[in-house]
Amino acid sequence: MIFFGHRFLQSESFYHICCIEAIENTPPSCLLYAEFSESSLDVIEHMRCNQLRFALHIHNITELLYASALGASYIIVEKNLAKTAQNIAQEYLMDAKILAFIFEEKDIEELALLGIDGVVFPNAIVKINS
Repeated sequence: MIFFGHRFLQSESFYHICCIEAIENTPPSCLLYAEFSESSLDVIEHMRCNQLRFALHIHNITELLYASALGASYIIVEKNLAKTAQNIAQEYLMDAKILAFIFEEKDIEELALLGIDGVVFPNAIVKINS
């Protein structure tokens, strides 16, 4: 299991961007993060075209399929969608890793038993302003 933001496991941070200009305020070769929405497609396309590593936070199965097709390295889902997303990712042999967004350590065991690729705690996400 992959851990992002766990209190005693060192990990890479996600840099939450909301526009292309915000990318300029991130460290080189960092892991970018965006919320999937139709209004963020220009940012997502920019990341994809420039071969930047990025994660997309999605809210349903259709967005999961779009995130994979758009080249996300990580797809972040809410805990209640994690098992379904993981099953679909395995069925379609997606390259992206499925990460469940969680707040409490007690959720780790449940998600591990479900075979989820990893977890993200809120402190793993750094908000970047443009």
